[in-house]
Amino acid sequence: MERENQLIIVRGGGDIATGTIHKLHRCGYPVLVLETAAPSAIRRQVALSEAVYDGVSEVEGAECVRVSGWKEARKILSGGRIPLLVDPECKILEEVTPWALVDAILAKKNLGTSRDMAPKTIGLGPGFEAGKDVDLVIETNRGHNLGRIIGKGCAQPDTGVPGVIAGYGKERVIHSPAMGIFRSGMRIGDRVRKGEPIGIVVTGQGEVEVFATLDGILRGLIRNGYPVTKGFKIADIDPRESEYENCFTISDKARCIAGSVLEALLYLEMKEGL
Repeated sequence: MERENQLIIVRGGGDIATGTIHKLHRCGYPVLVLETAAPSAIRRQVALSEAVYDGVSEVEGAECVRVSGWKEARKILSGGRIPLLVDPECKILEEVTPWALVDAILAKKNLGTSRDMAPKTIGLGPGFEAGKDVDLVIETNRGHNLGRIIGKGCAQPDTGVPGVIAGYGKERVIHSPAMGIFRSGMRIGDRVRKGEPIGIVVTGQGEVEVFATLDGILRGLIRNGYPVTKGFKIADIDPRESEYENCFTISDKARCIAGSVLEALLYLEMKEGL
């Protein structure tokens, strides 16, 4: 099967990137994930980037394994799993040329992806210009254009406003009140009440408590012991207490974007054959 030879490198393994990785993997593409040494995903139950810390992570049946290099990555791929390599600078490109490369870091800016990295390149969200930085850009902003494939130009600028769930937007996202080390004994999926402490930030001057901003379920929570700066996103509350299972499954947004990435790759493949 030709697809087995169509290696796709995905930069980033957060929850949105994981939707794309999961779909490409299920469709038979070999996928290599590149991550930083300290990923900051808060929706950790659905982020394959957790393999950086734990060695292995699994999301909806797709297993990801941290590897030390390309030789080990090939073994993992041959076993039907997804290798993850700590390689934020894409040095692996010195050893292998992928069939396609997808930048799914969602940094709101381009962290070094260029069209010469692979025959087919795709960027998710703002920070990329289709036809210049990458071949195609995928819109990541919620709304009518979510998932739109852009062949010329850029995605919409970052709004800085979280998606609305049950009438709540910015209220459901919690940011660090200080710079320090985040500590919490809570877990994703735990029920919280507005004003309840969910953790602390240990600073050089003492401890600063972090409080829940509304009633609901902890949909996302940054890893215990993670160093944070003031204003850093550390938690996400879903006000719908009946939606517990959503904490452990790929989101609608991630699935929509993933479908667009797959379509974009097939479109580029078709153009290549003309």
